[in-house]
Amino acid sequence: MRKKSFKNKLIGFAGLDNIVRSLHYRNYRLFFYGQSISLIGTWIQRITVPWLVYRLTGSVFLLGLVGFAGQIPTFLMSPFAGVFVDRWNRHKILVVTQVLALIQALVLALLFYEKSISIWYIAILSVFLGIINAFDMPARQSFVIDMIEKKEDLGNAIALNSSMVNGARLIGPSIAGILISLTGEGMCFLINAISYIFVIAFLLMMKITPREIVVQDTNAFQKFKEGFAYTFGFIPIRYIILLLALVSLMGMPYTVLMPVFAKTILHGGSHTFGFMMGATGIGALTGAIYMASRKNVAGLENFIPWFAAIFGFGLILFSFSTAFILSLFLLLITGFGMMMQMTSSNTILQTIVDDDKRGRVMSFYTMAFMGTAPFGSLLAGALASKVGAPNTILIGGVACILGAMVFIRRLPEIRKEIRPIYRGLGIIPEIVVGIEATTELTNPPVE
Repeated sequence: MRKKSFKNKLIGFAGLDNIVRSLHYRNYRLFFYGQSISLIGTWIQRITVPWLVYRLTGSVFLLGLVGFAGQIPTFLMSPFAGVFVDRWNRHKILVVTQVLALIQALVLALLFYEKSISIWYIAILSVFLGIINAFDMPARQSFVIDMIEKKEDLGNAIALNSSMVNGARLIGPSIAGILISLTGEGMCFLINAISYIFVIAFLLMMKITPREIVVQDTNAFQKFKEGFAYTFGFIPIRYIILLLALVSLMGMPYTVLMPVFAKTILHGGSHTFGFMMGATGIGALTGAIYMASRKNVAGLENFIPWFAAIFGFGLILFSFSTAFILSLFLLLITGFGMMMQMTSSNTILQTIVDDDKRGRVMSFYTMAFMGTAPFGSLLAGALASKVGAPNTILIGGVACILGAMVFIRRLPEIRKEIRPIYRGLGIIPEIVVGIEATTELTNPPVE
């Protein structure tokens, strides 16, 4: 019995080591630690801004408008930012963006304590942060491969990134809810500013081997067109990004309406809001940990539509809920579905994309994931003012399910395109290649 117990412990440690295997790389470990601290501050601010806007104005339309103002630069600038991410040093880009984000949070804190804060200052500073994110996000996504030496560990690193984000999503909103009720919103902005110091310090501690950048005479617009043609001409990338864009446009803006649900439908306060966002974070963190435990990317294309549908069903059921505990449970489901779809999409894209076009493809990924959100925020705010927040969430959930159904119909085409890439990378074992070749010979395609 004792031997069996000891063996089970060894298996448990081996499983944990598999989940965190990317932390064996020093640069990624520094990145992970720095971002883990900074992202808690980011989520504190991300929760605080909509709460402050709703407290100052009481308007769901202005709530959506500020969300739009903060995210529209990402939509407009990300595709072009990706060109420069492929041309410039990604490490230096990240250092600059973190410094600028620190300044943005510090200005918000100063305005609050000077009692000069207004909806228009918040909107302008949100636009500034959106411009920063247009460069930061594709650089951050592309930088992962610069820190990971073995490509087979890339999916694990991406999943750990997601677990890091959602661990912060879990902790940040809870801290924000407590801070808002005890000290006011200004302290939330100040803590976010301080948190950036850690990530900047860890980035500067890294030892990054500069990647070879081929300097070409082609102008930036030509490189943008090349990236666009590659992204939307390759079937797997095209459908993954289009589904992600639909889900982000119609489903993700549910977070913008959470203050309305917390205050008006569930009759709670800032702590209720914090618990609701925390529940979403727990669901997402669970999905991220599962993704980190996977050994490779094979089969992830099947996850994408099913978990987009789960996200949609979670939103639909949540739209009917008027009970706090039930709402938390349904937000767990939505968070899990959202994370599984997003992380699966990111991992496949990072695996199959050509290295010289990585920045541009990830900029379109950023545009799909974050860039469509401003239109979703504006649409959600306008719809909520006409048909109510619950019906707005319901419509978004239905749209996600319809998009998932279209993706499922395209799965055979997607698998056909990515299997040769997986074979070349050694992701699909040779025995599987042999079985597939035999199947093709014995069952030739019907013309």
